[in-house]
Amino acid sequence: MTFSVAGRLAAIDRLERDEYDVLVVGGGITGAGVALDAASRGLRTALVERDDFASGTSSKSSKLVHGGIRYLRHREFGLVHEALRERQRLLDNAPHLVEPLPFLFPVIAPEGSSKRASRTLARVAVAGLWLYDAVGGWRIGKLHKKISIDEAVAHMPALDRDRVTGAFVYLDGRTDDARLTLAIIKTAAIELGATVANYTCVTGVTRVDGRVNGATVVDTRTGRTVDVRARVVVNAAGVWSDEVRGLEQGDHPSSIRPAKGVHITVPAERLPVDIAAILQVTGDDRVVFVVPWGEHVYVGTTDTDYTGDLDDPVCNRDDVQHLLEVVNACVKDPITEADVVSTWAGLRPLVSDVHASEKTADLSRKHRVFTSEGGLVTVTGGKLTTYRQMAADAVDLAVEGGAAPDARGRHARRTRRSRTAKLPIHGAAGLAPLRAAGAAERLGVDPGKLAHLVGRYGGHARSVVALLDEDASLADPLVPGLPYLRVEAVYAARFEMTVTLDDLLSRRTRALILDRAATVAAAPAAAALLGTELGWDAETQAQELEAFLALAEHEREAQHTMPAPPAPVDAVGG
Repeated sequence: MTFSVAGRLAAIDRLERDEYDVLVVGGGITGAGVALDAASRGLRTALVERDDFASGTSSKSSKLVHGGIRYLRHREFGLVHEALRERQRLLDNAPHLVEPLPFLFPVIAPEGSSKRASRTLARVAVAGLWLYDAVGGWRIGKLHKKISIDEAVAHMPALDRDRVTGAFVYLDGRTDDARLTLAIIKTAAIELGATVANYTCVTGVTRVDGRVNGATVVDTRTGRTVDVRARVVVNAAGVWSDEVRGLEQGDHPSSIRPAKGVHITVPAERLPVDIAAILQVTGDDRVVFVVPWGEHVYVGTTDTDYTGDLDDPVCNRDDVQHLLEVVNACVKDPITEADVVSTWAGLRPLVSDVHASEKTADLSRKHRVFTSEGGLVTVTGGKLTTYRQMAADAVDLAVEGGAAPDARGRHARRTRRSRTAKLPIHGAAGLAPLRAAGAAERLGVDPGKLAHLVGRYGGHARSVVALLDEDASLADPLVPGLPYLRVEAVYAARFEMTVTLDDLLSRRTRALILDRAATVAAAPAAAALLGTELGWDAETQAQELEAFLALAEHEREAQHTMPAPPAPVDAVGG
């Protein structure tokens, strides 16, 4: 299919016309994985997403591909082993989007602690790292190593040297979560023939003889309604999965316990670090990551219960203070609210079969896959790193037990097991020539800009560079001070199903979460460039700009607002 706005409209035509083996509801990382797994098995596959691809949790994670070293303290050995196995598969299958990332692990002693206590802390840390390596960390090719305190401070000069009692370096992985989700969806659609469309909202499910056989879908951009026929529907809607289940059951199921995770971005000069770091003051349960990203560094995450609007999680002043407190307990020159240039907040869909008093930070990230009496398959829980295994389990259930028979009494075509463990992701091919010496010179592009494009588009960076022949000014920055180029807006419009200005500035590029003010300043020019590509008239362009600026202002205001106190018990009915 053509992955553009025109291709989106053609996809909706197909949704109405064709019949599918599998219809996936949800275009986050899990839904993307389900669509890819199903399509790779030869199943006729469709995917619909209410908003933009990865617009929920899957663009608001910590952007790490990791085992989750902190889960070891809860004896989640199986989960960590699975995640580390999947980490290696992502490194192999998407080398343009997932890369190894060294982590500094300084042992930070509480103020006033004794030398004996400090030595004990260091022994506990090294035991945890050896366990992490043994469970599966070794797969990345290097084991953790002990480094000197001088080396630790060289990596992160802001550290309070007097409180560092030991230091280690270990390897994990990183990715741009929104780009990874989009690449997986494009693999399913472009390379394997799946029908996918963003801005298509499921408003109901259809049934035959009491069994789900499709869904009613509304194109939220045009208002068009279509009925999609499918032998099995997979609910991969993340924190909204209970809402999808409610469409089938007619009630309000409660299987999800949302947990809010927030991040803040600061200029790299205020928190310099040349590798990532994991910070925790011993005796304090709070753990944060400090991750360099070009000229910026982001810090996160929190892990707290969330009971607000699922469509509007925000990072408030209390969240910012929480992260600043953890970082400032470890550094000599505290960072302040004034240093924070952007924020983001997302919701994790934790499985809720736990005691309400249990902290979300202590809950398992294991996933759950199950089928309703009517045949709706739901997959939820899990984490970014394990998306592929979650998807494989969901499609296994869909094929083996969840698919209704067709008119001849046959079940959805039974094919070989999941093929995605070794399936390259869109853009993985053709990397070597673009990373070879002299590639930039041969293509006539700045080496730094080519490296940036290869790290986002992989082998398709060549197609992005080719667009520069149309207009040399497309090599200029899209947002001054950030690495994104104007040509990326053109490519996003033509080849990435970009529908709104927010799609471009929040997910096709990550400008908004890197520097909110700079992105707001550049938004009018970006709207004009995108509008030219998408054929917007003046009114549409103005509406898109207004909507994006309102979103950015809402996030800015939330960052400086304290959360409302909990309502008294008698005010909510006891």
